[in-house]
Amino acid sequence: MQLPRPRGPLSEAVHARLECRPGELPPVDAEVDVLADDDLHLALWMLYELHYRGFDGCADLEWDPGTIAWRHELESRFESALRAVTTSYVEEALGMSDDVVDQVQHLVEAVDGPSLAAFLQREATREQVLEFLAVRSLYHLKESDPHSFVLPRIDGPAKAALAELLYDEYGAGRPERLHATLYGDALEAAGLDRRYGAYVDRVPGHTLAVNNVMSLLGLHRRLRGAAMGHLTAFEVTSSVPCRRIAAGIERVGLPDVTAAYFHEHVEADAVHEQVAMRDICAVLVQAEPDLRRDVLFGVAACLHLDVLSAKAQLAAWAAGDGVDRLAEKVAS
Repeated sequence: MQLPRPRGPLSEAVHARLECRPGELPPVDAEVDVLADDDLHLALWMLYELHYRGFDGCADLEWDPGTIAWRHELESRFESALRAVTTSYVEEALGMSDDVVDQVQHLVEAVDGPSLAAFLQREATREQVLEFLAVRSLYHLKESDPHSFVLPRIDGPAKAALAELLYDEYGAGRPERLHATLYGDALEAAGLDRRYGAYVDRVPGHTLAVNNVMSLLGLHRRLRGAAMGHLTAFEVTSSVPCRRIAAGIERVGLPDVTAAYFHEHVEADAVHEQVAMRDICAVLVQAEPDLRRDVLFGVAACLHLDVLSAKAQLAAWAAGDGVDRLAEKVAS
């Protein structure tokens, strides 16, 4: 994968560092929206990507102390902002029940916002559906990889349950059934580029943040509970939206292979949500009670960022932004 185009001083500095050019990380503007800023989240995404597949022609700086220090500076701002906006939700959930499953379900209902999936099902144009598929590829072409970092960081029944869930995500031993491969098939059938990271230059800051939070939580052992809370929120809010998205894909006349990825997740994620809530999070909190608050933080962070991203995407489409260039590319 090639380095993406910089969007400001932070991503320009990271871009230069990954090309081994000298420079310093500039300070983060005090007025920046830490949860959605294009420049900040592209910079952070590039630093996180060193822990996945990296970039062509760049030095291996995955564990370079200076590079890690830059990542720490940006992700600390991100984590602090996330904790600030989710604290009230977490406190409310803690006060309404002692049961982790009840607390998770309460958060899913409390952190509410517009349904992007419902719009895709009923109203989106073909070009908007293609835009959605392209933007979502940033995560789905490495599906479950961020949460997999947690596997060696937990033990016992919760570890076994996470391994069971990941086994499904990774194709149950069949490479062609890897969920990332299925998404690549969906993109290709729709006339889109299936290469890993192909659309990063099109992905807005709010969607980069949705991706970055998974890496933030997965790459820190101290946040293992939050990572599992995020996984749970992701699974709990997946099955019904996937059914709606599949219906929207079919409505605009895209191939069955494209819809098949989402049909696959309707049933799979209905099972996974129970595994994640009951066999991973509830069991993990029972074994390590101090992780309860972080589990709920992970749930709330996932839900909050999804709401912000859905609002921003729907607003962009309402304004007529974002689809023309992609539609021309697919048509050609």
